[in-house]
Amino acid sequence: MTQSLKGKTALVTGASRGIGRAIAERLARDGATVALTYNAGKSGADETVTAIEKAGGSAFAIHADLVDPAAVPALFEQLDDEFTRRNGSKALDILVNNAGNSGWVGFKDATPESWDTLMAVYARAPFFIIQAALDRLADGGRIINISSAAATKPVTAAPVYSMAKAAINTLTHALAIELGPRGITANAVAPGFTRTDANADLRENPELVQAVESQIALGRFGEPSEIAAVVAFLASDEGHWVTGQTIEASGGYKL
Repeated sequence: MTQSLKGKTALVTGASRGIGRAIAERLARDGATVALTYNAGKSGADETVTAIEKAGGSAFAIHADLVDPAAVPALFEQLDDEFTRRNGSKALDILVNNAGNSGWVGFKDATPESWDTLMAVYARAPFFIIQAALDRLADGGRIINISSAAATKPVTAAPVYSMAKAAINTLTHALAIELGPRGITANAVAPGFTRTDANADLRENPELVQAVESQIALGRFGEPSEIAAVVAFLASDEGHWVTGQTIEASGGYKL
């Protein structure tokens, strides 16, 4: 297989499991040196790095609790050191904002604290990670924000999450305009229901599974690798003419 990202560097936040892990593994398979962040899932991050290296790729993991604003400058300090050690430069080619936390907080149960925690990870952190990345991001680079189909078809059980993902779509559009003169593309990928450990409990209930799959045109949950394939396209040279877009990868959830 041709390594379309050979010689490139990438940062994928929240890549110790699920969609983030699939993205990290795919970008590494395509030739990129991948930095991935984790919070509580150190063992998962280590497993991801091991899997990438076993497959012949290059990766390393950095701890970052993105609820804490101080985590962003600390993350980039470590990132600069590691990329410089490996490549002789702190240049970053591909940034994927994927990190998240539990979004299932209903309207009646939400508190200012839970609202702040969700918005910190899903909206504030991507904004300031991008801000910090801009003087490192190579001209012609890629920003890919992981949004959600819930941004445009809100989930009533997760209104704050839906709000935050809608904000990410707007941020993505603004970035495309801001960074176009540098040849940097900015896009969002919006998964629908995807088979990850985050919804494992739901998938154990046949009635709930049937209810979910009845809302999807292709009739099933997506796989993390299918989301990663869309990200890989946007990260590649073939995706150079796509910017400012939110690409829904949901199997037809809104139809």
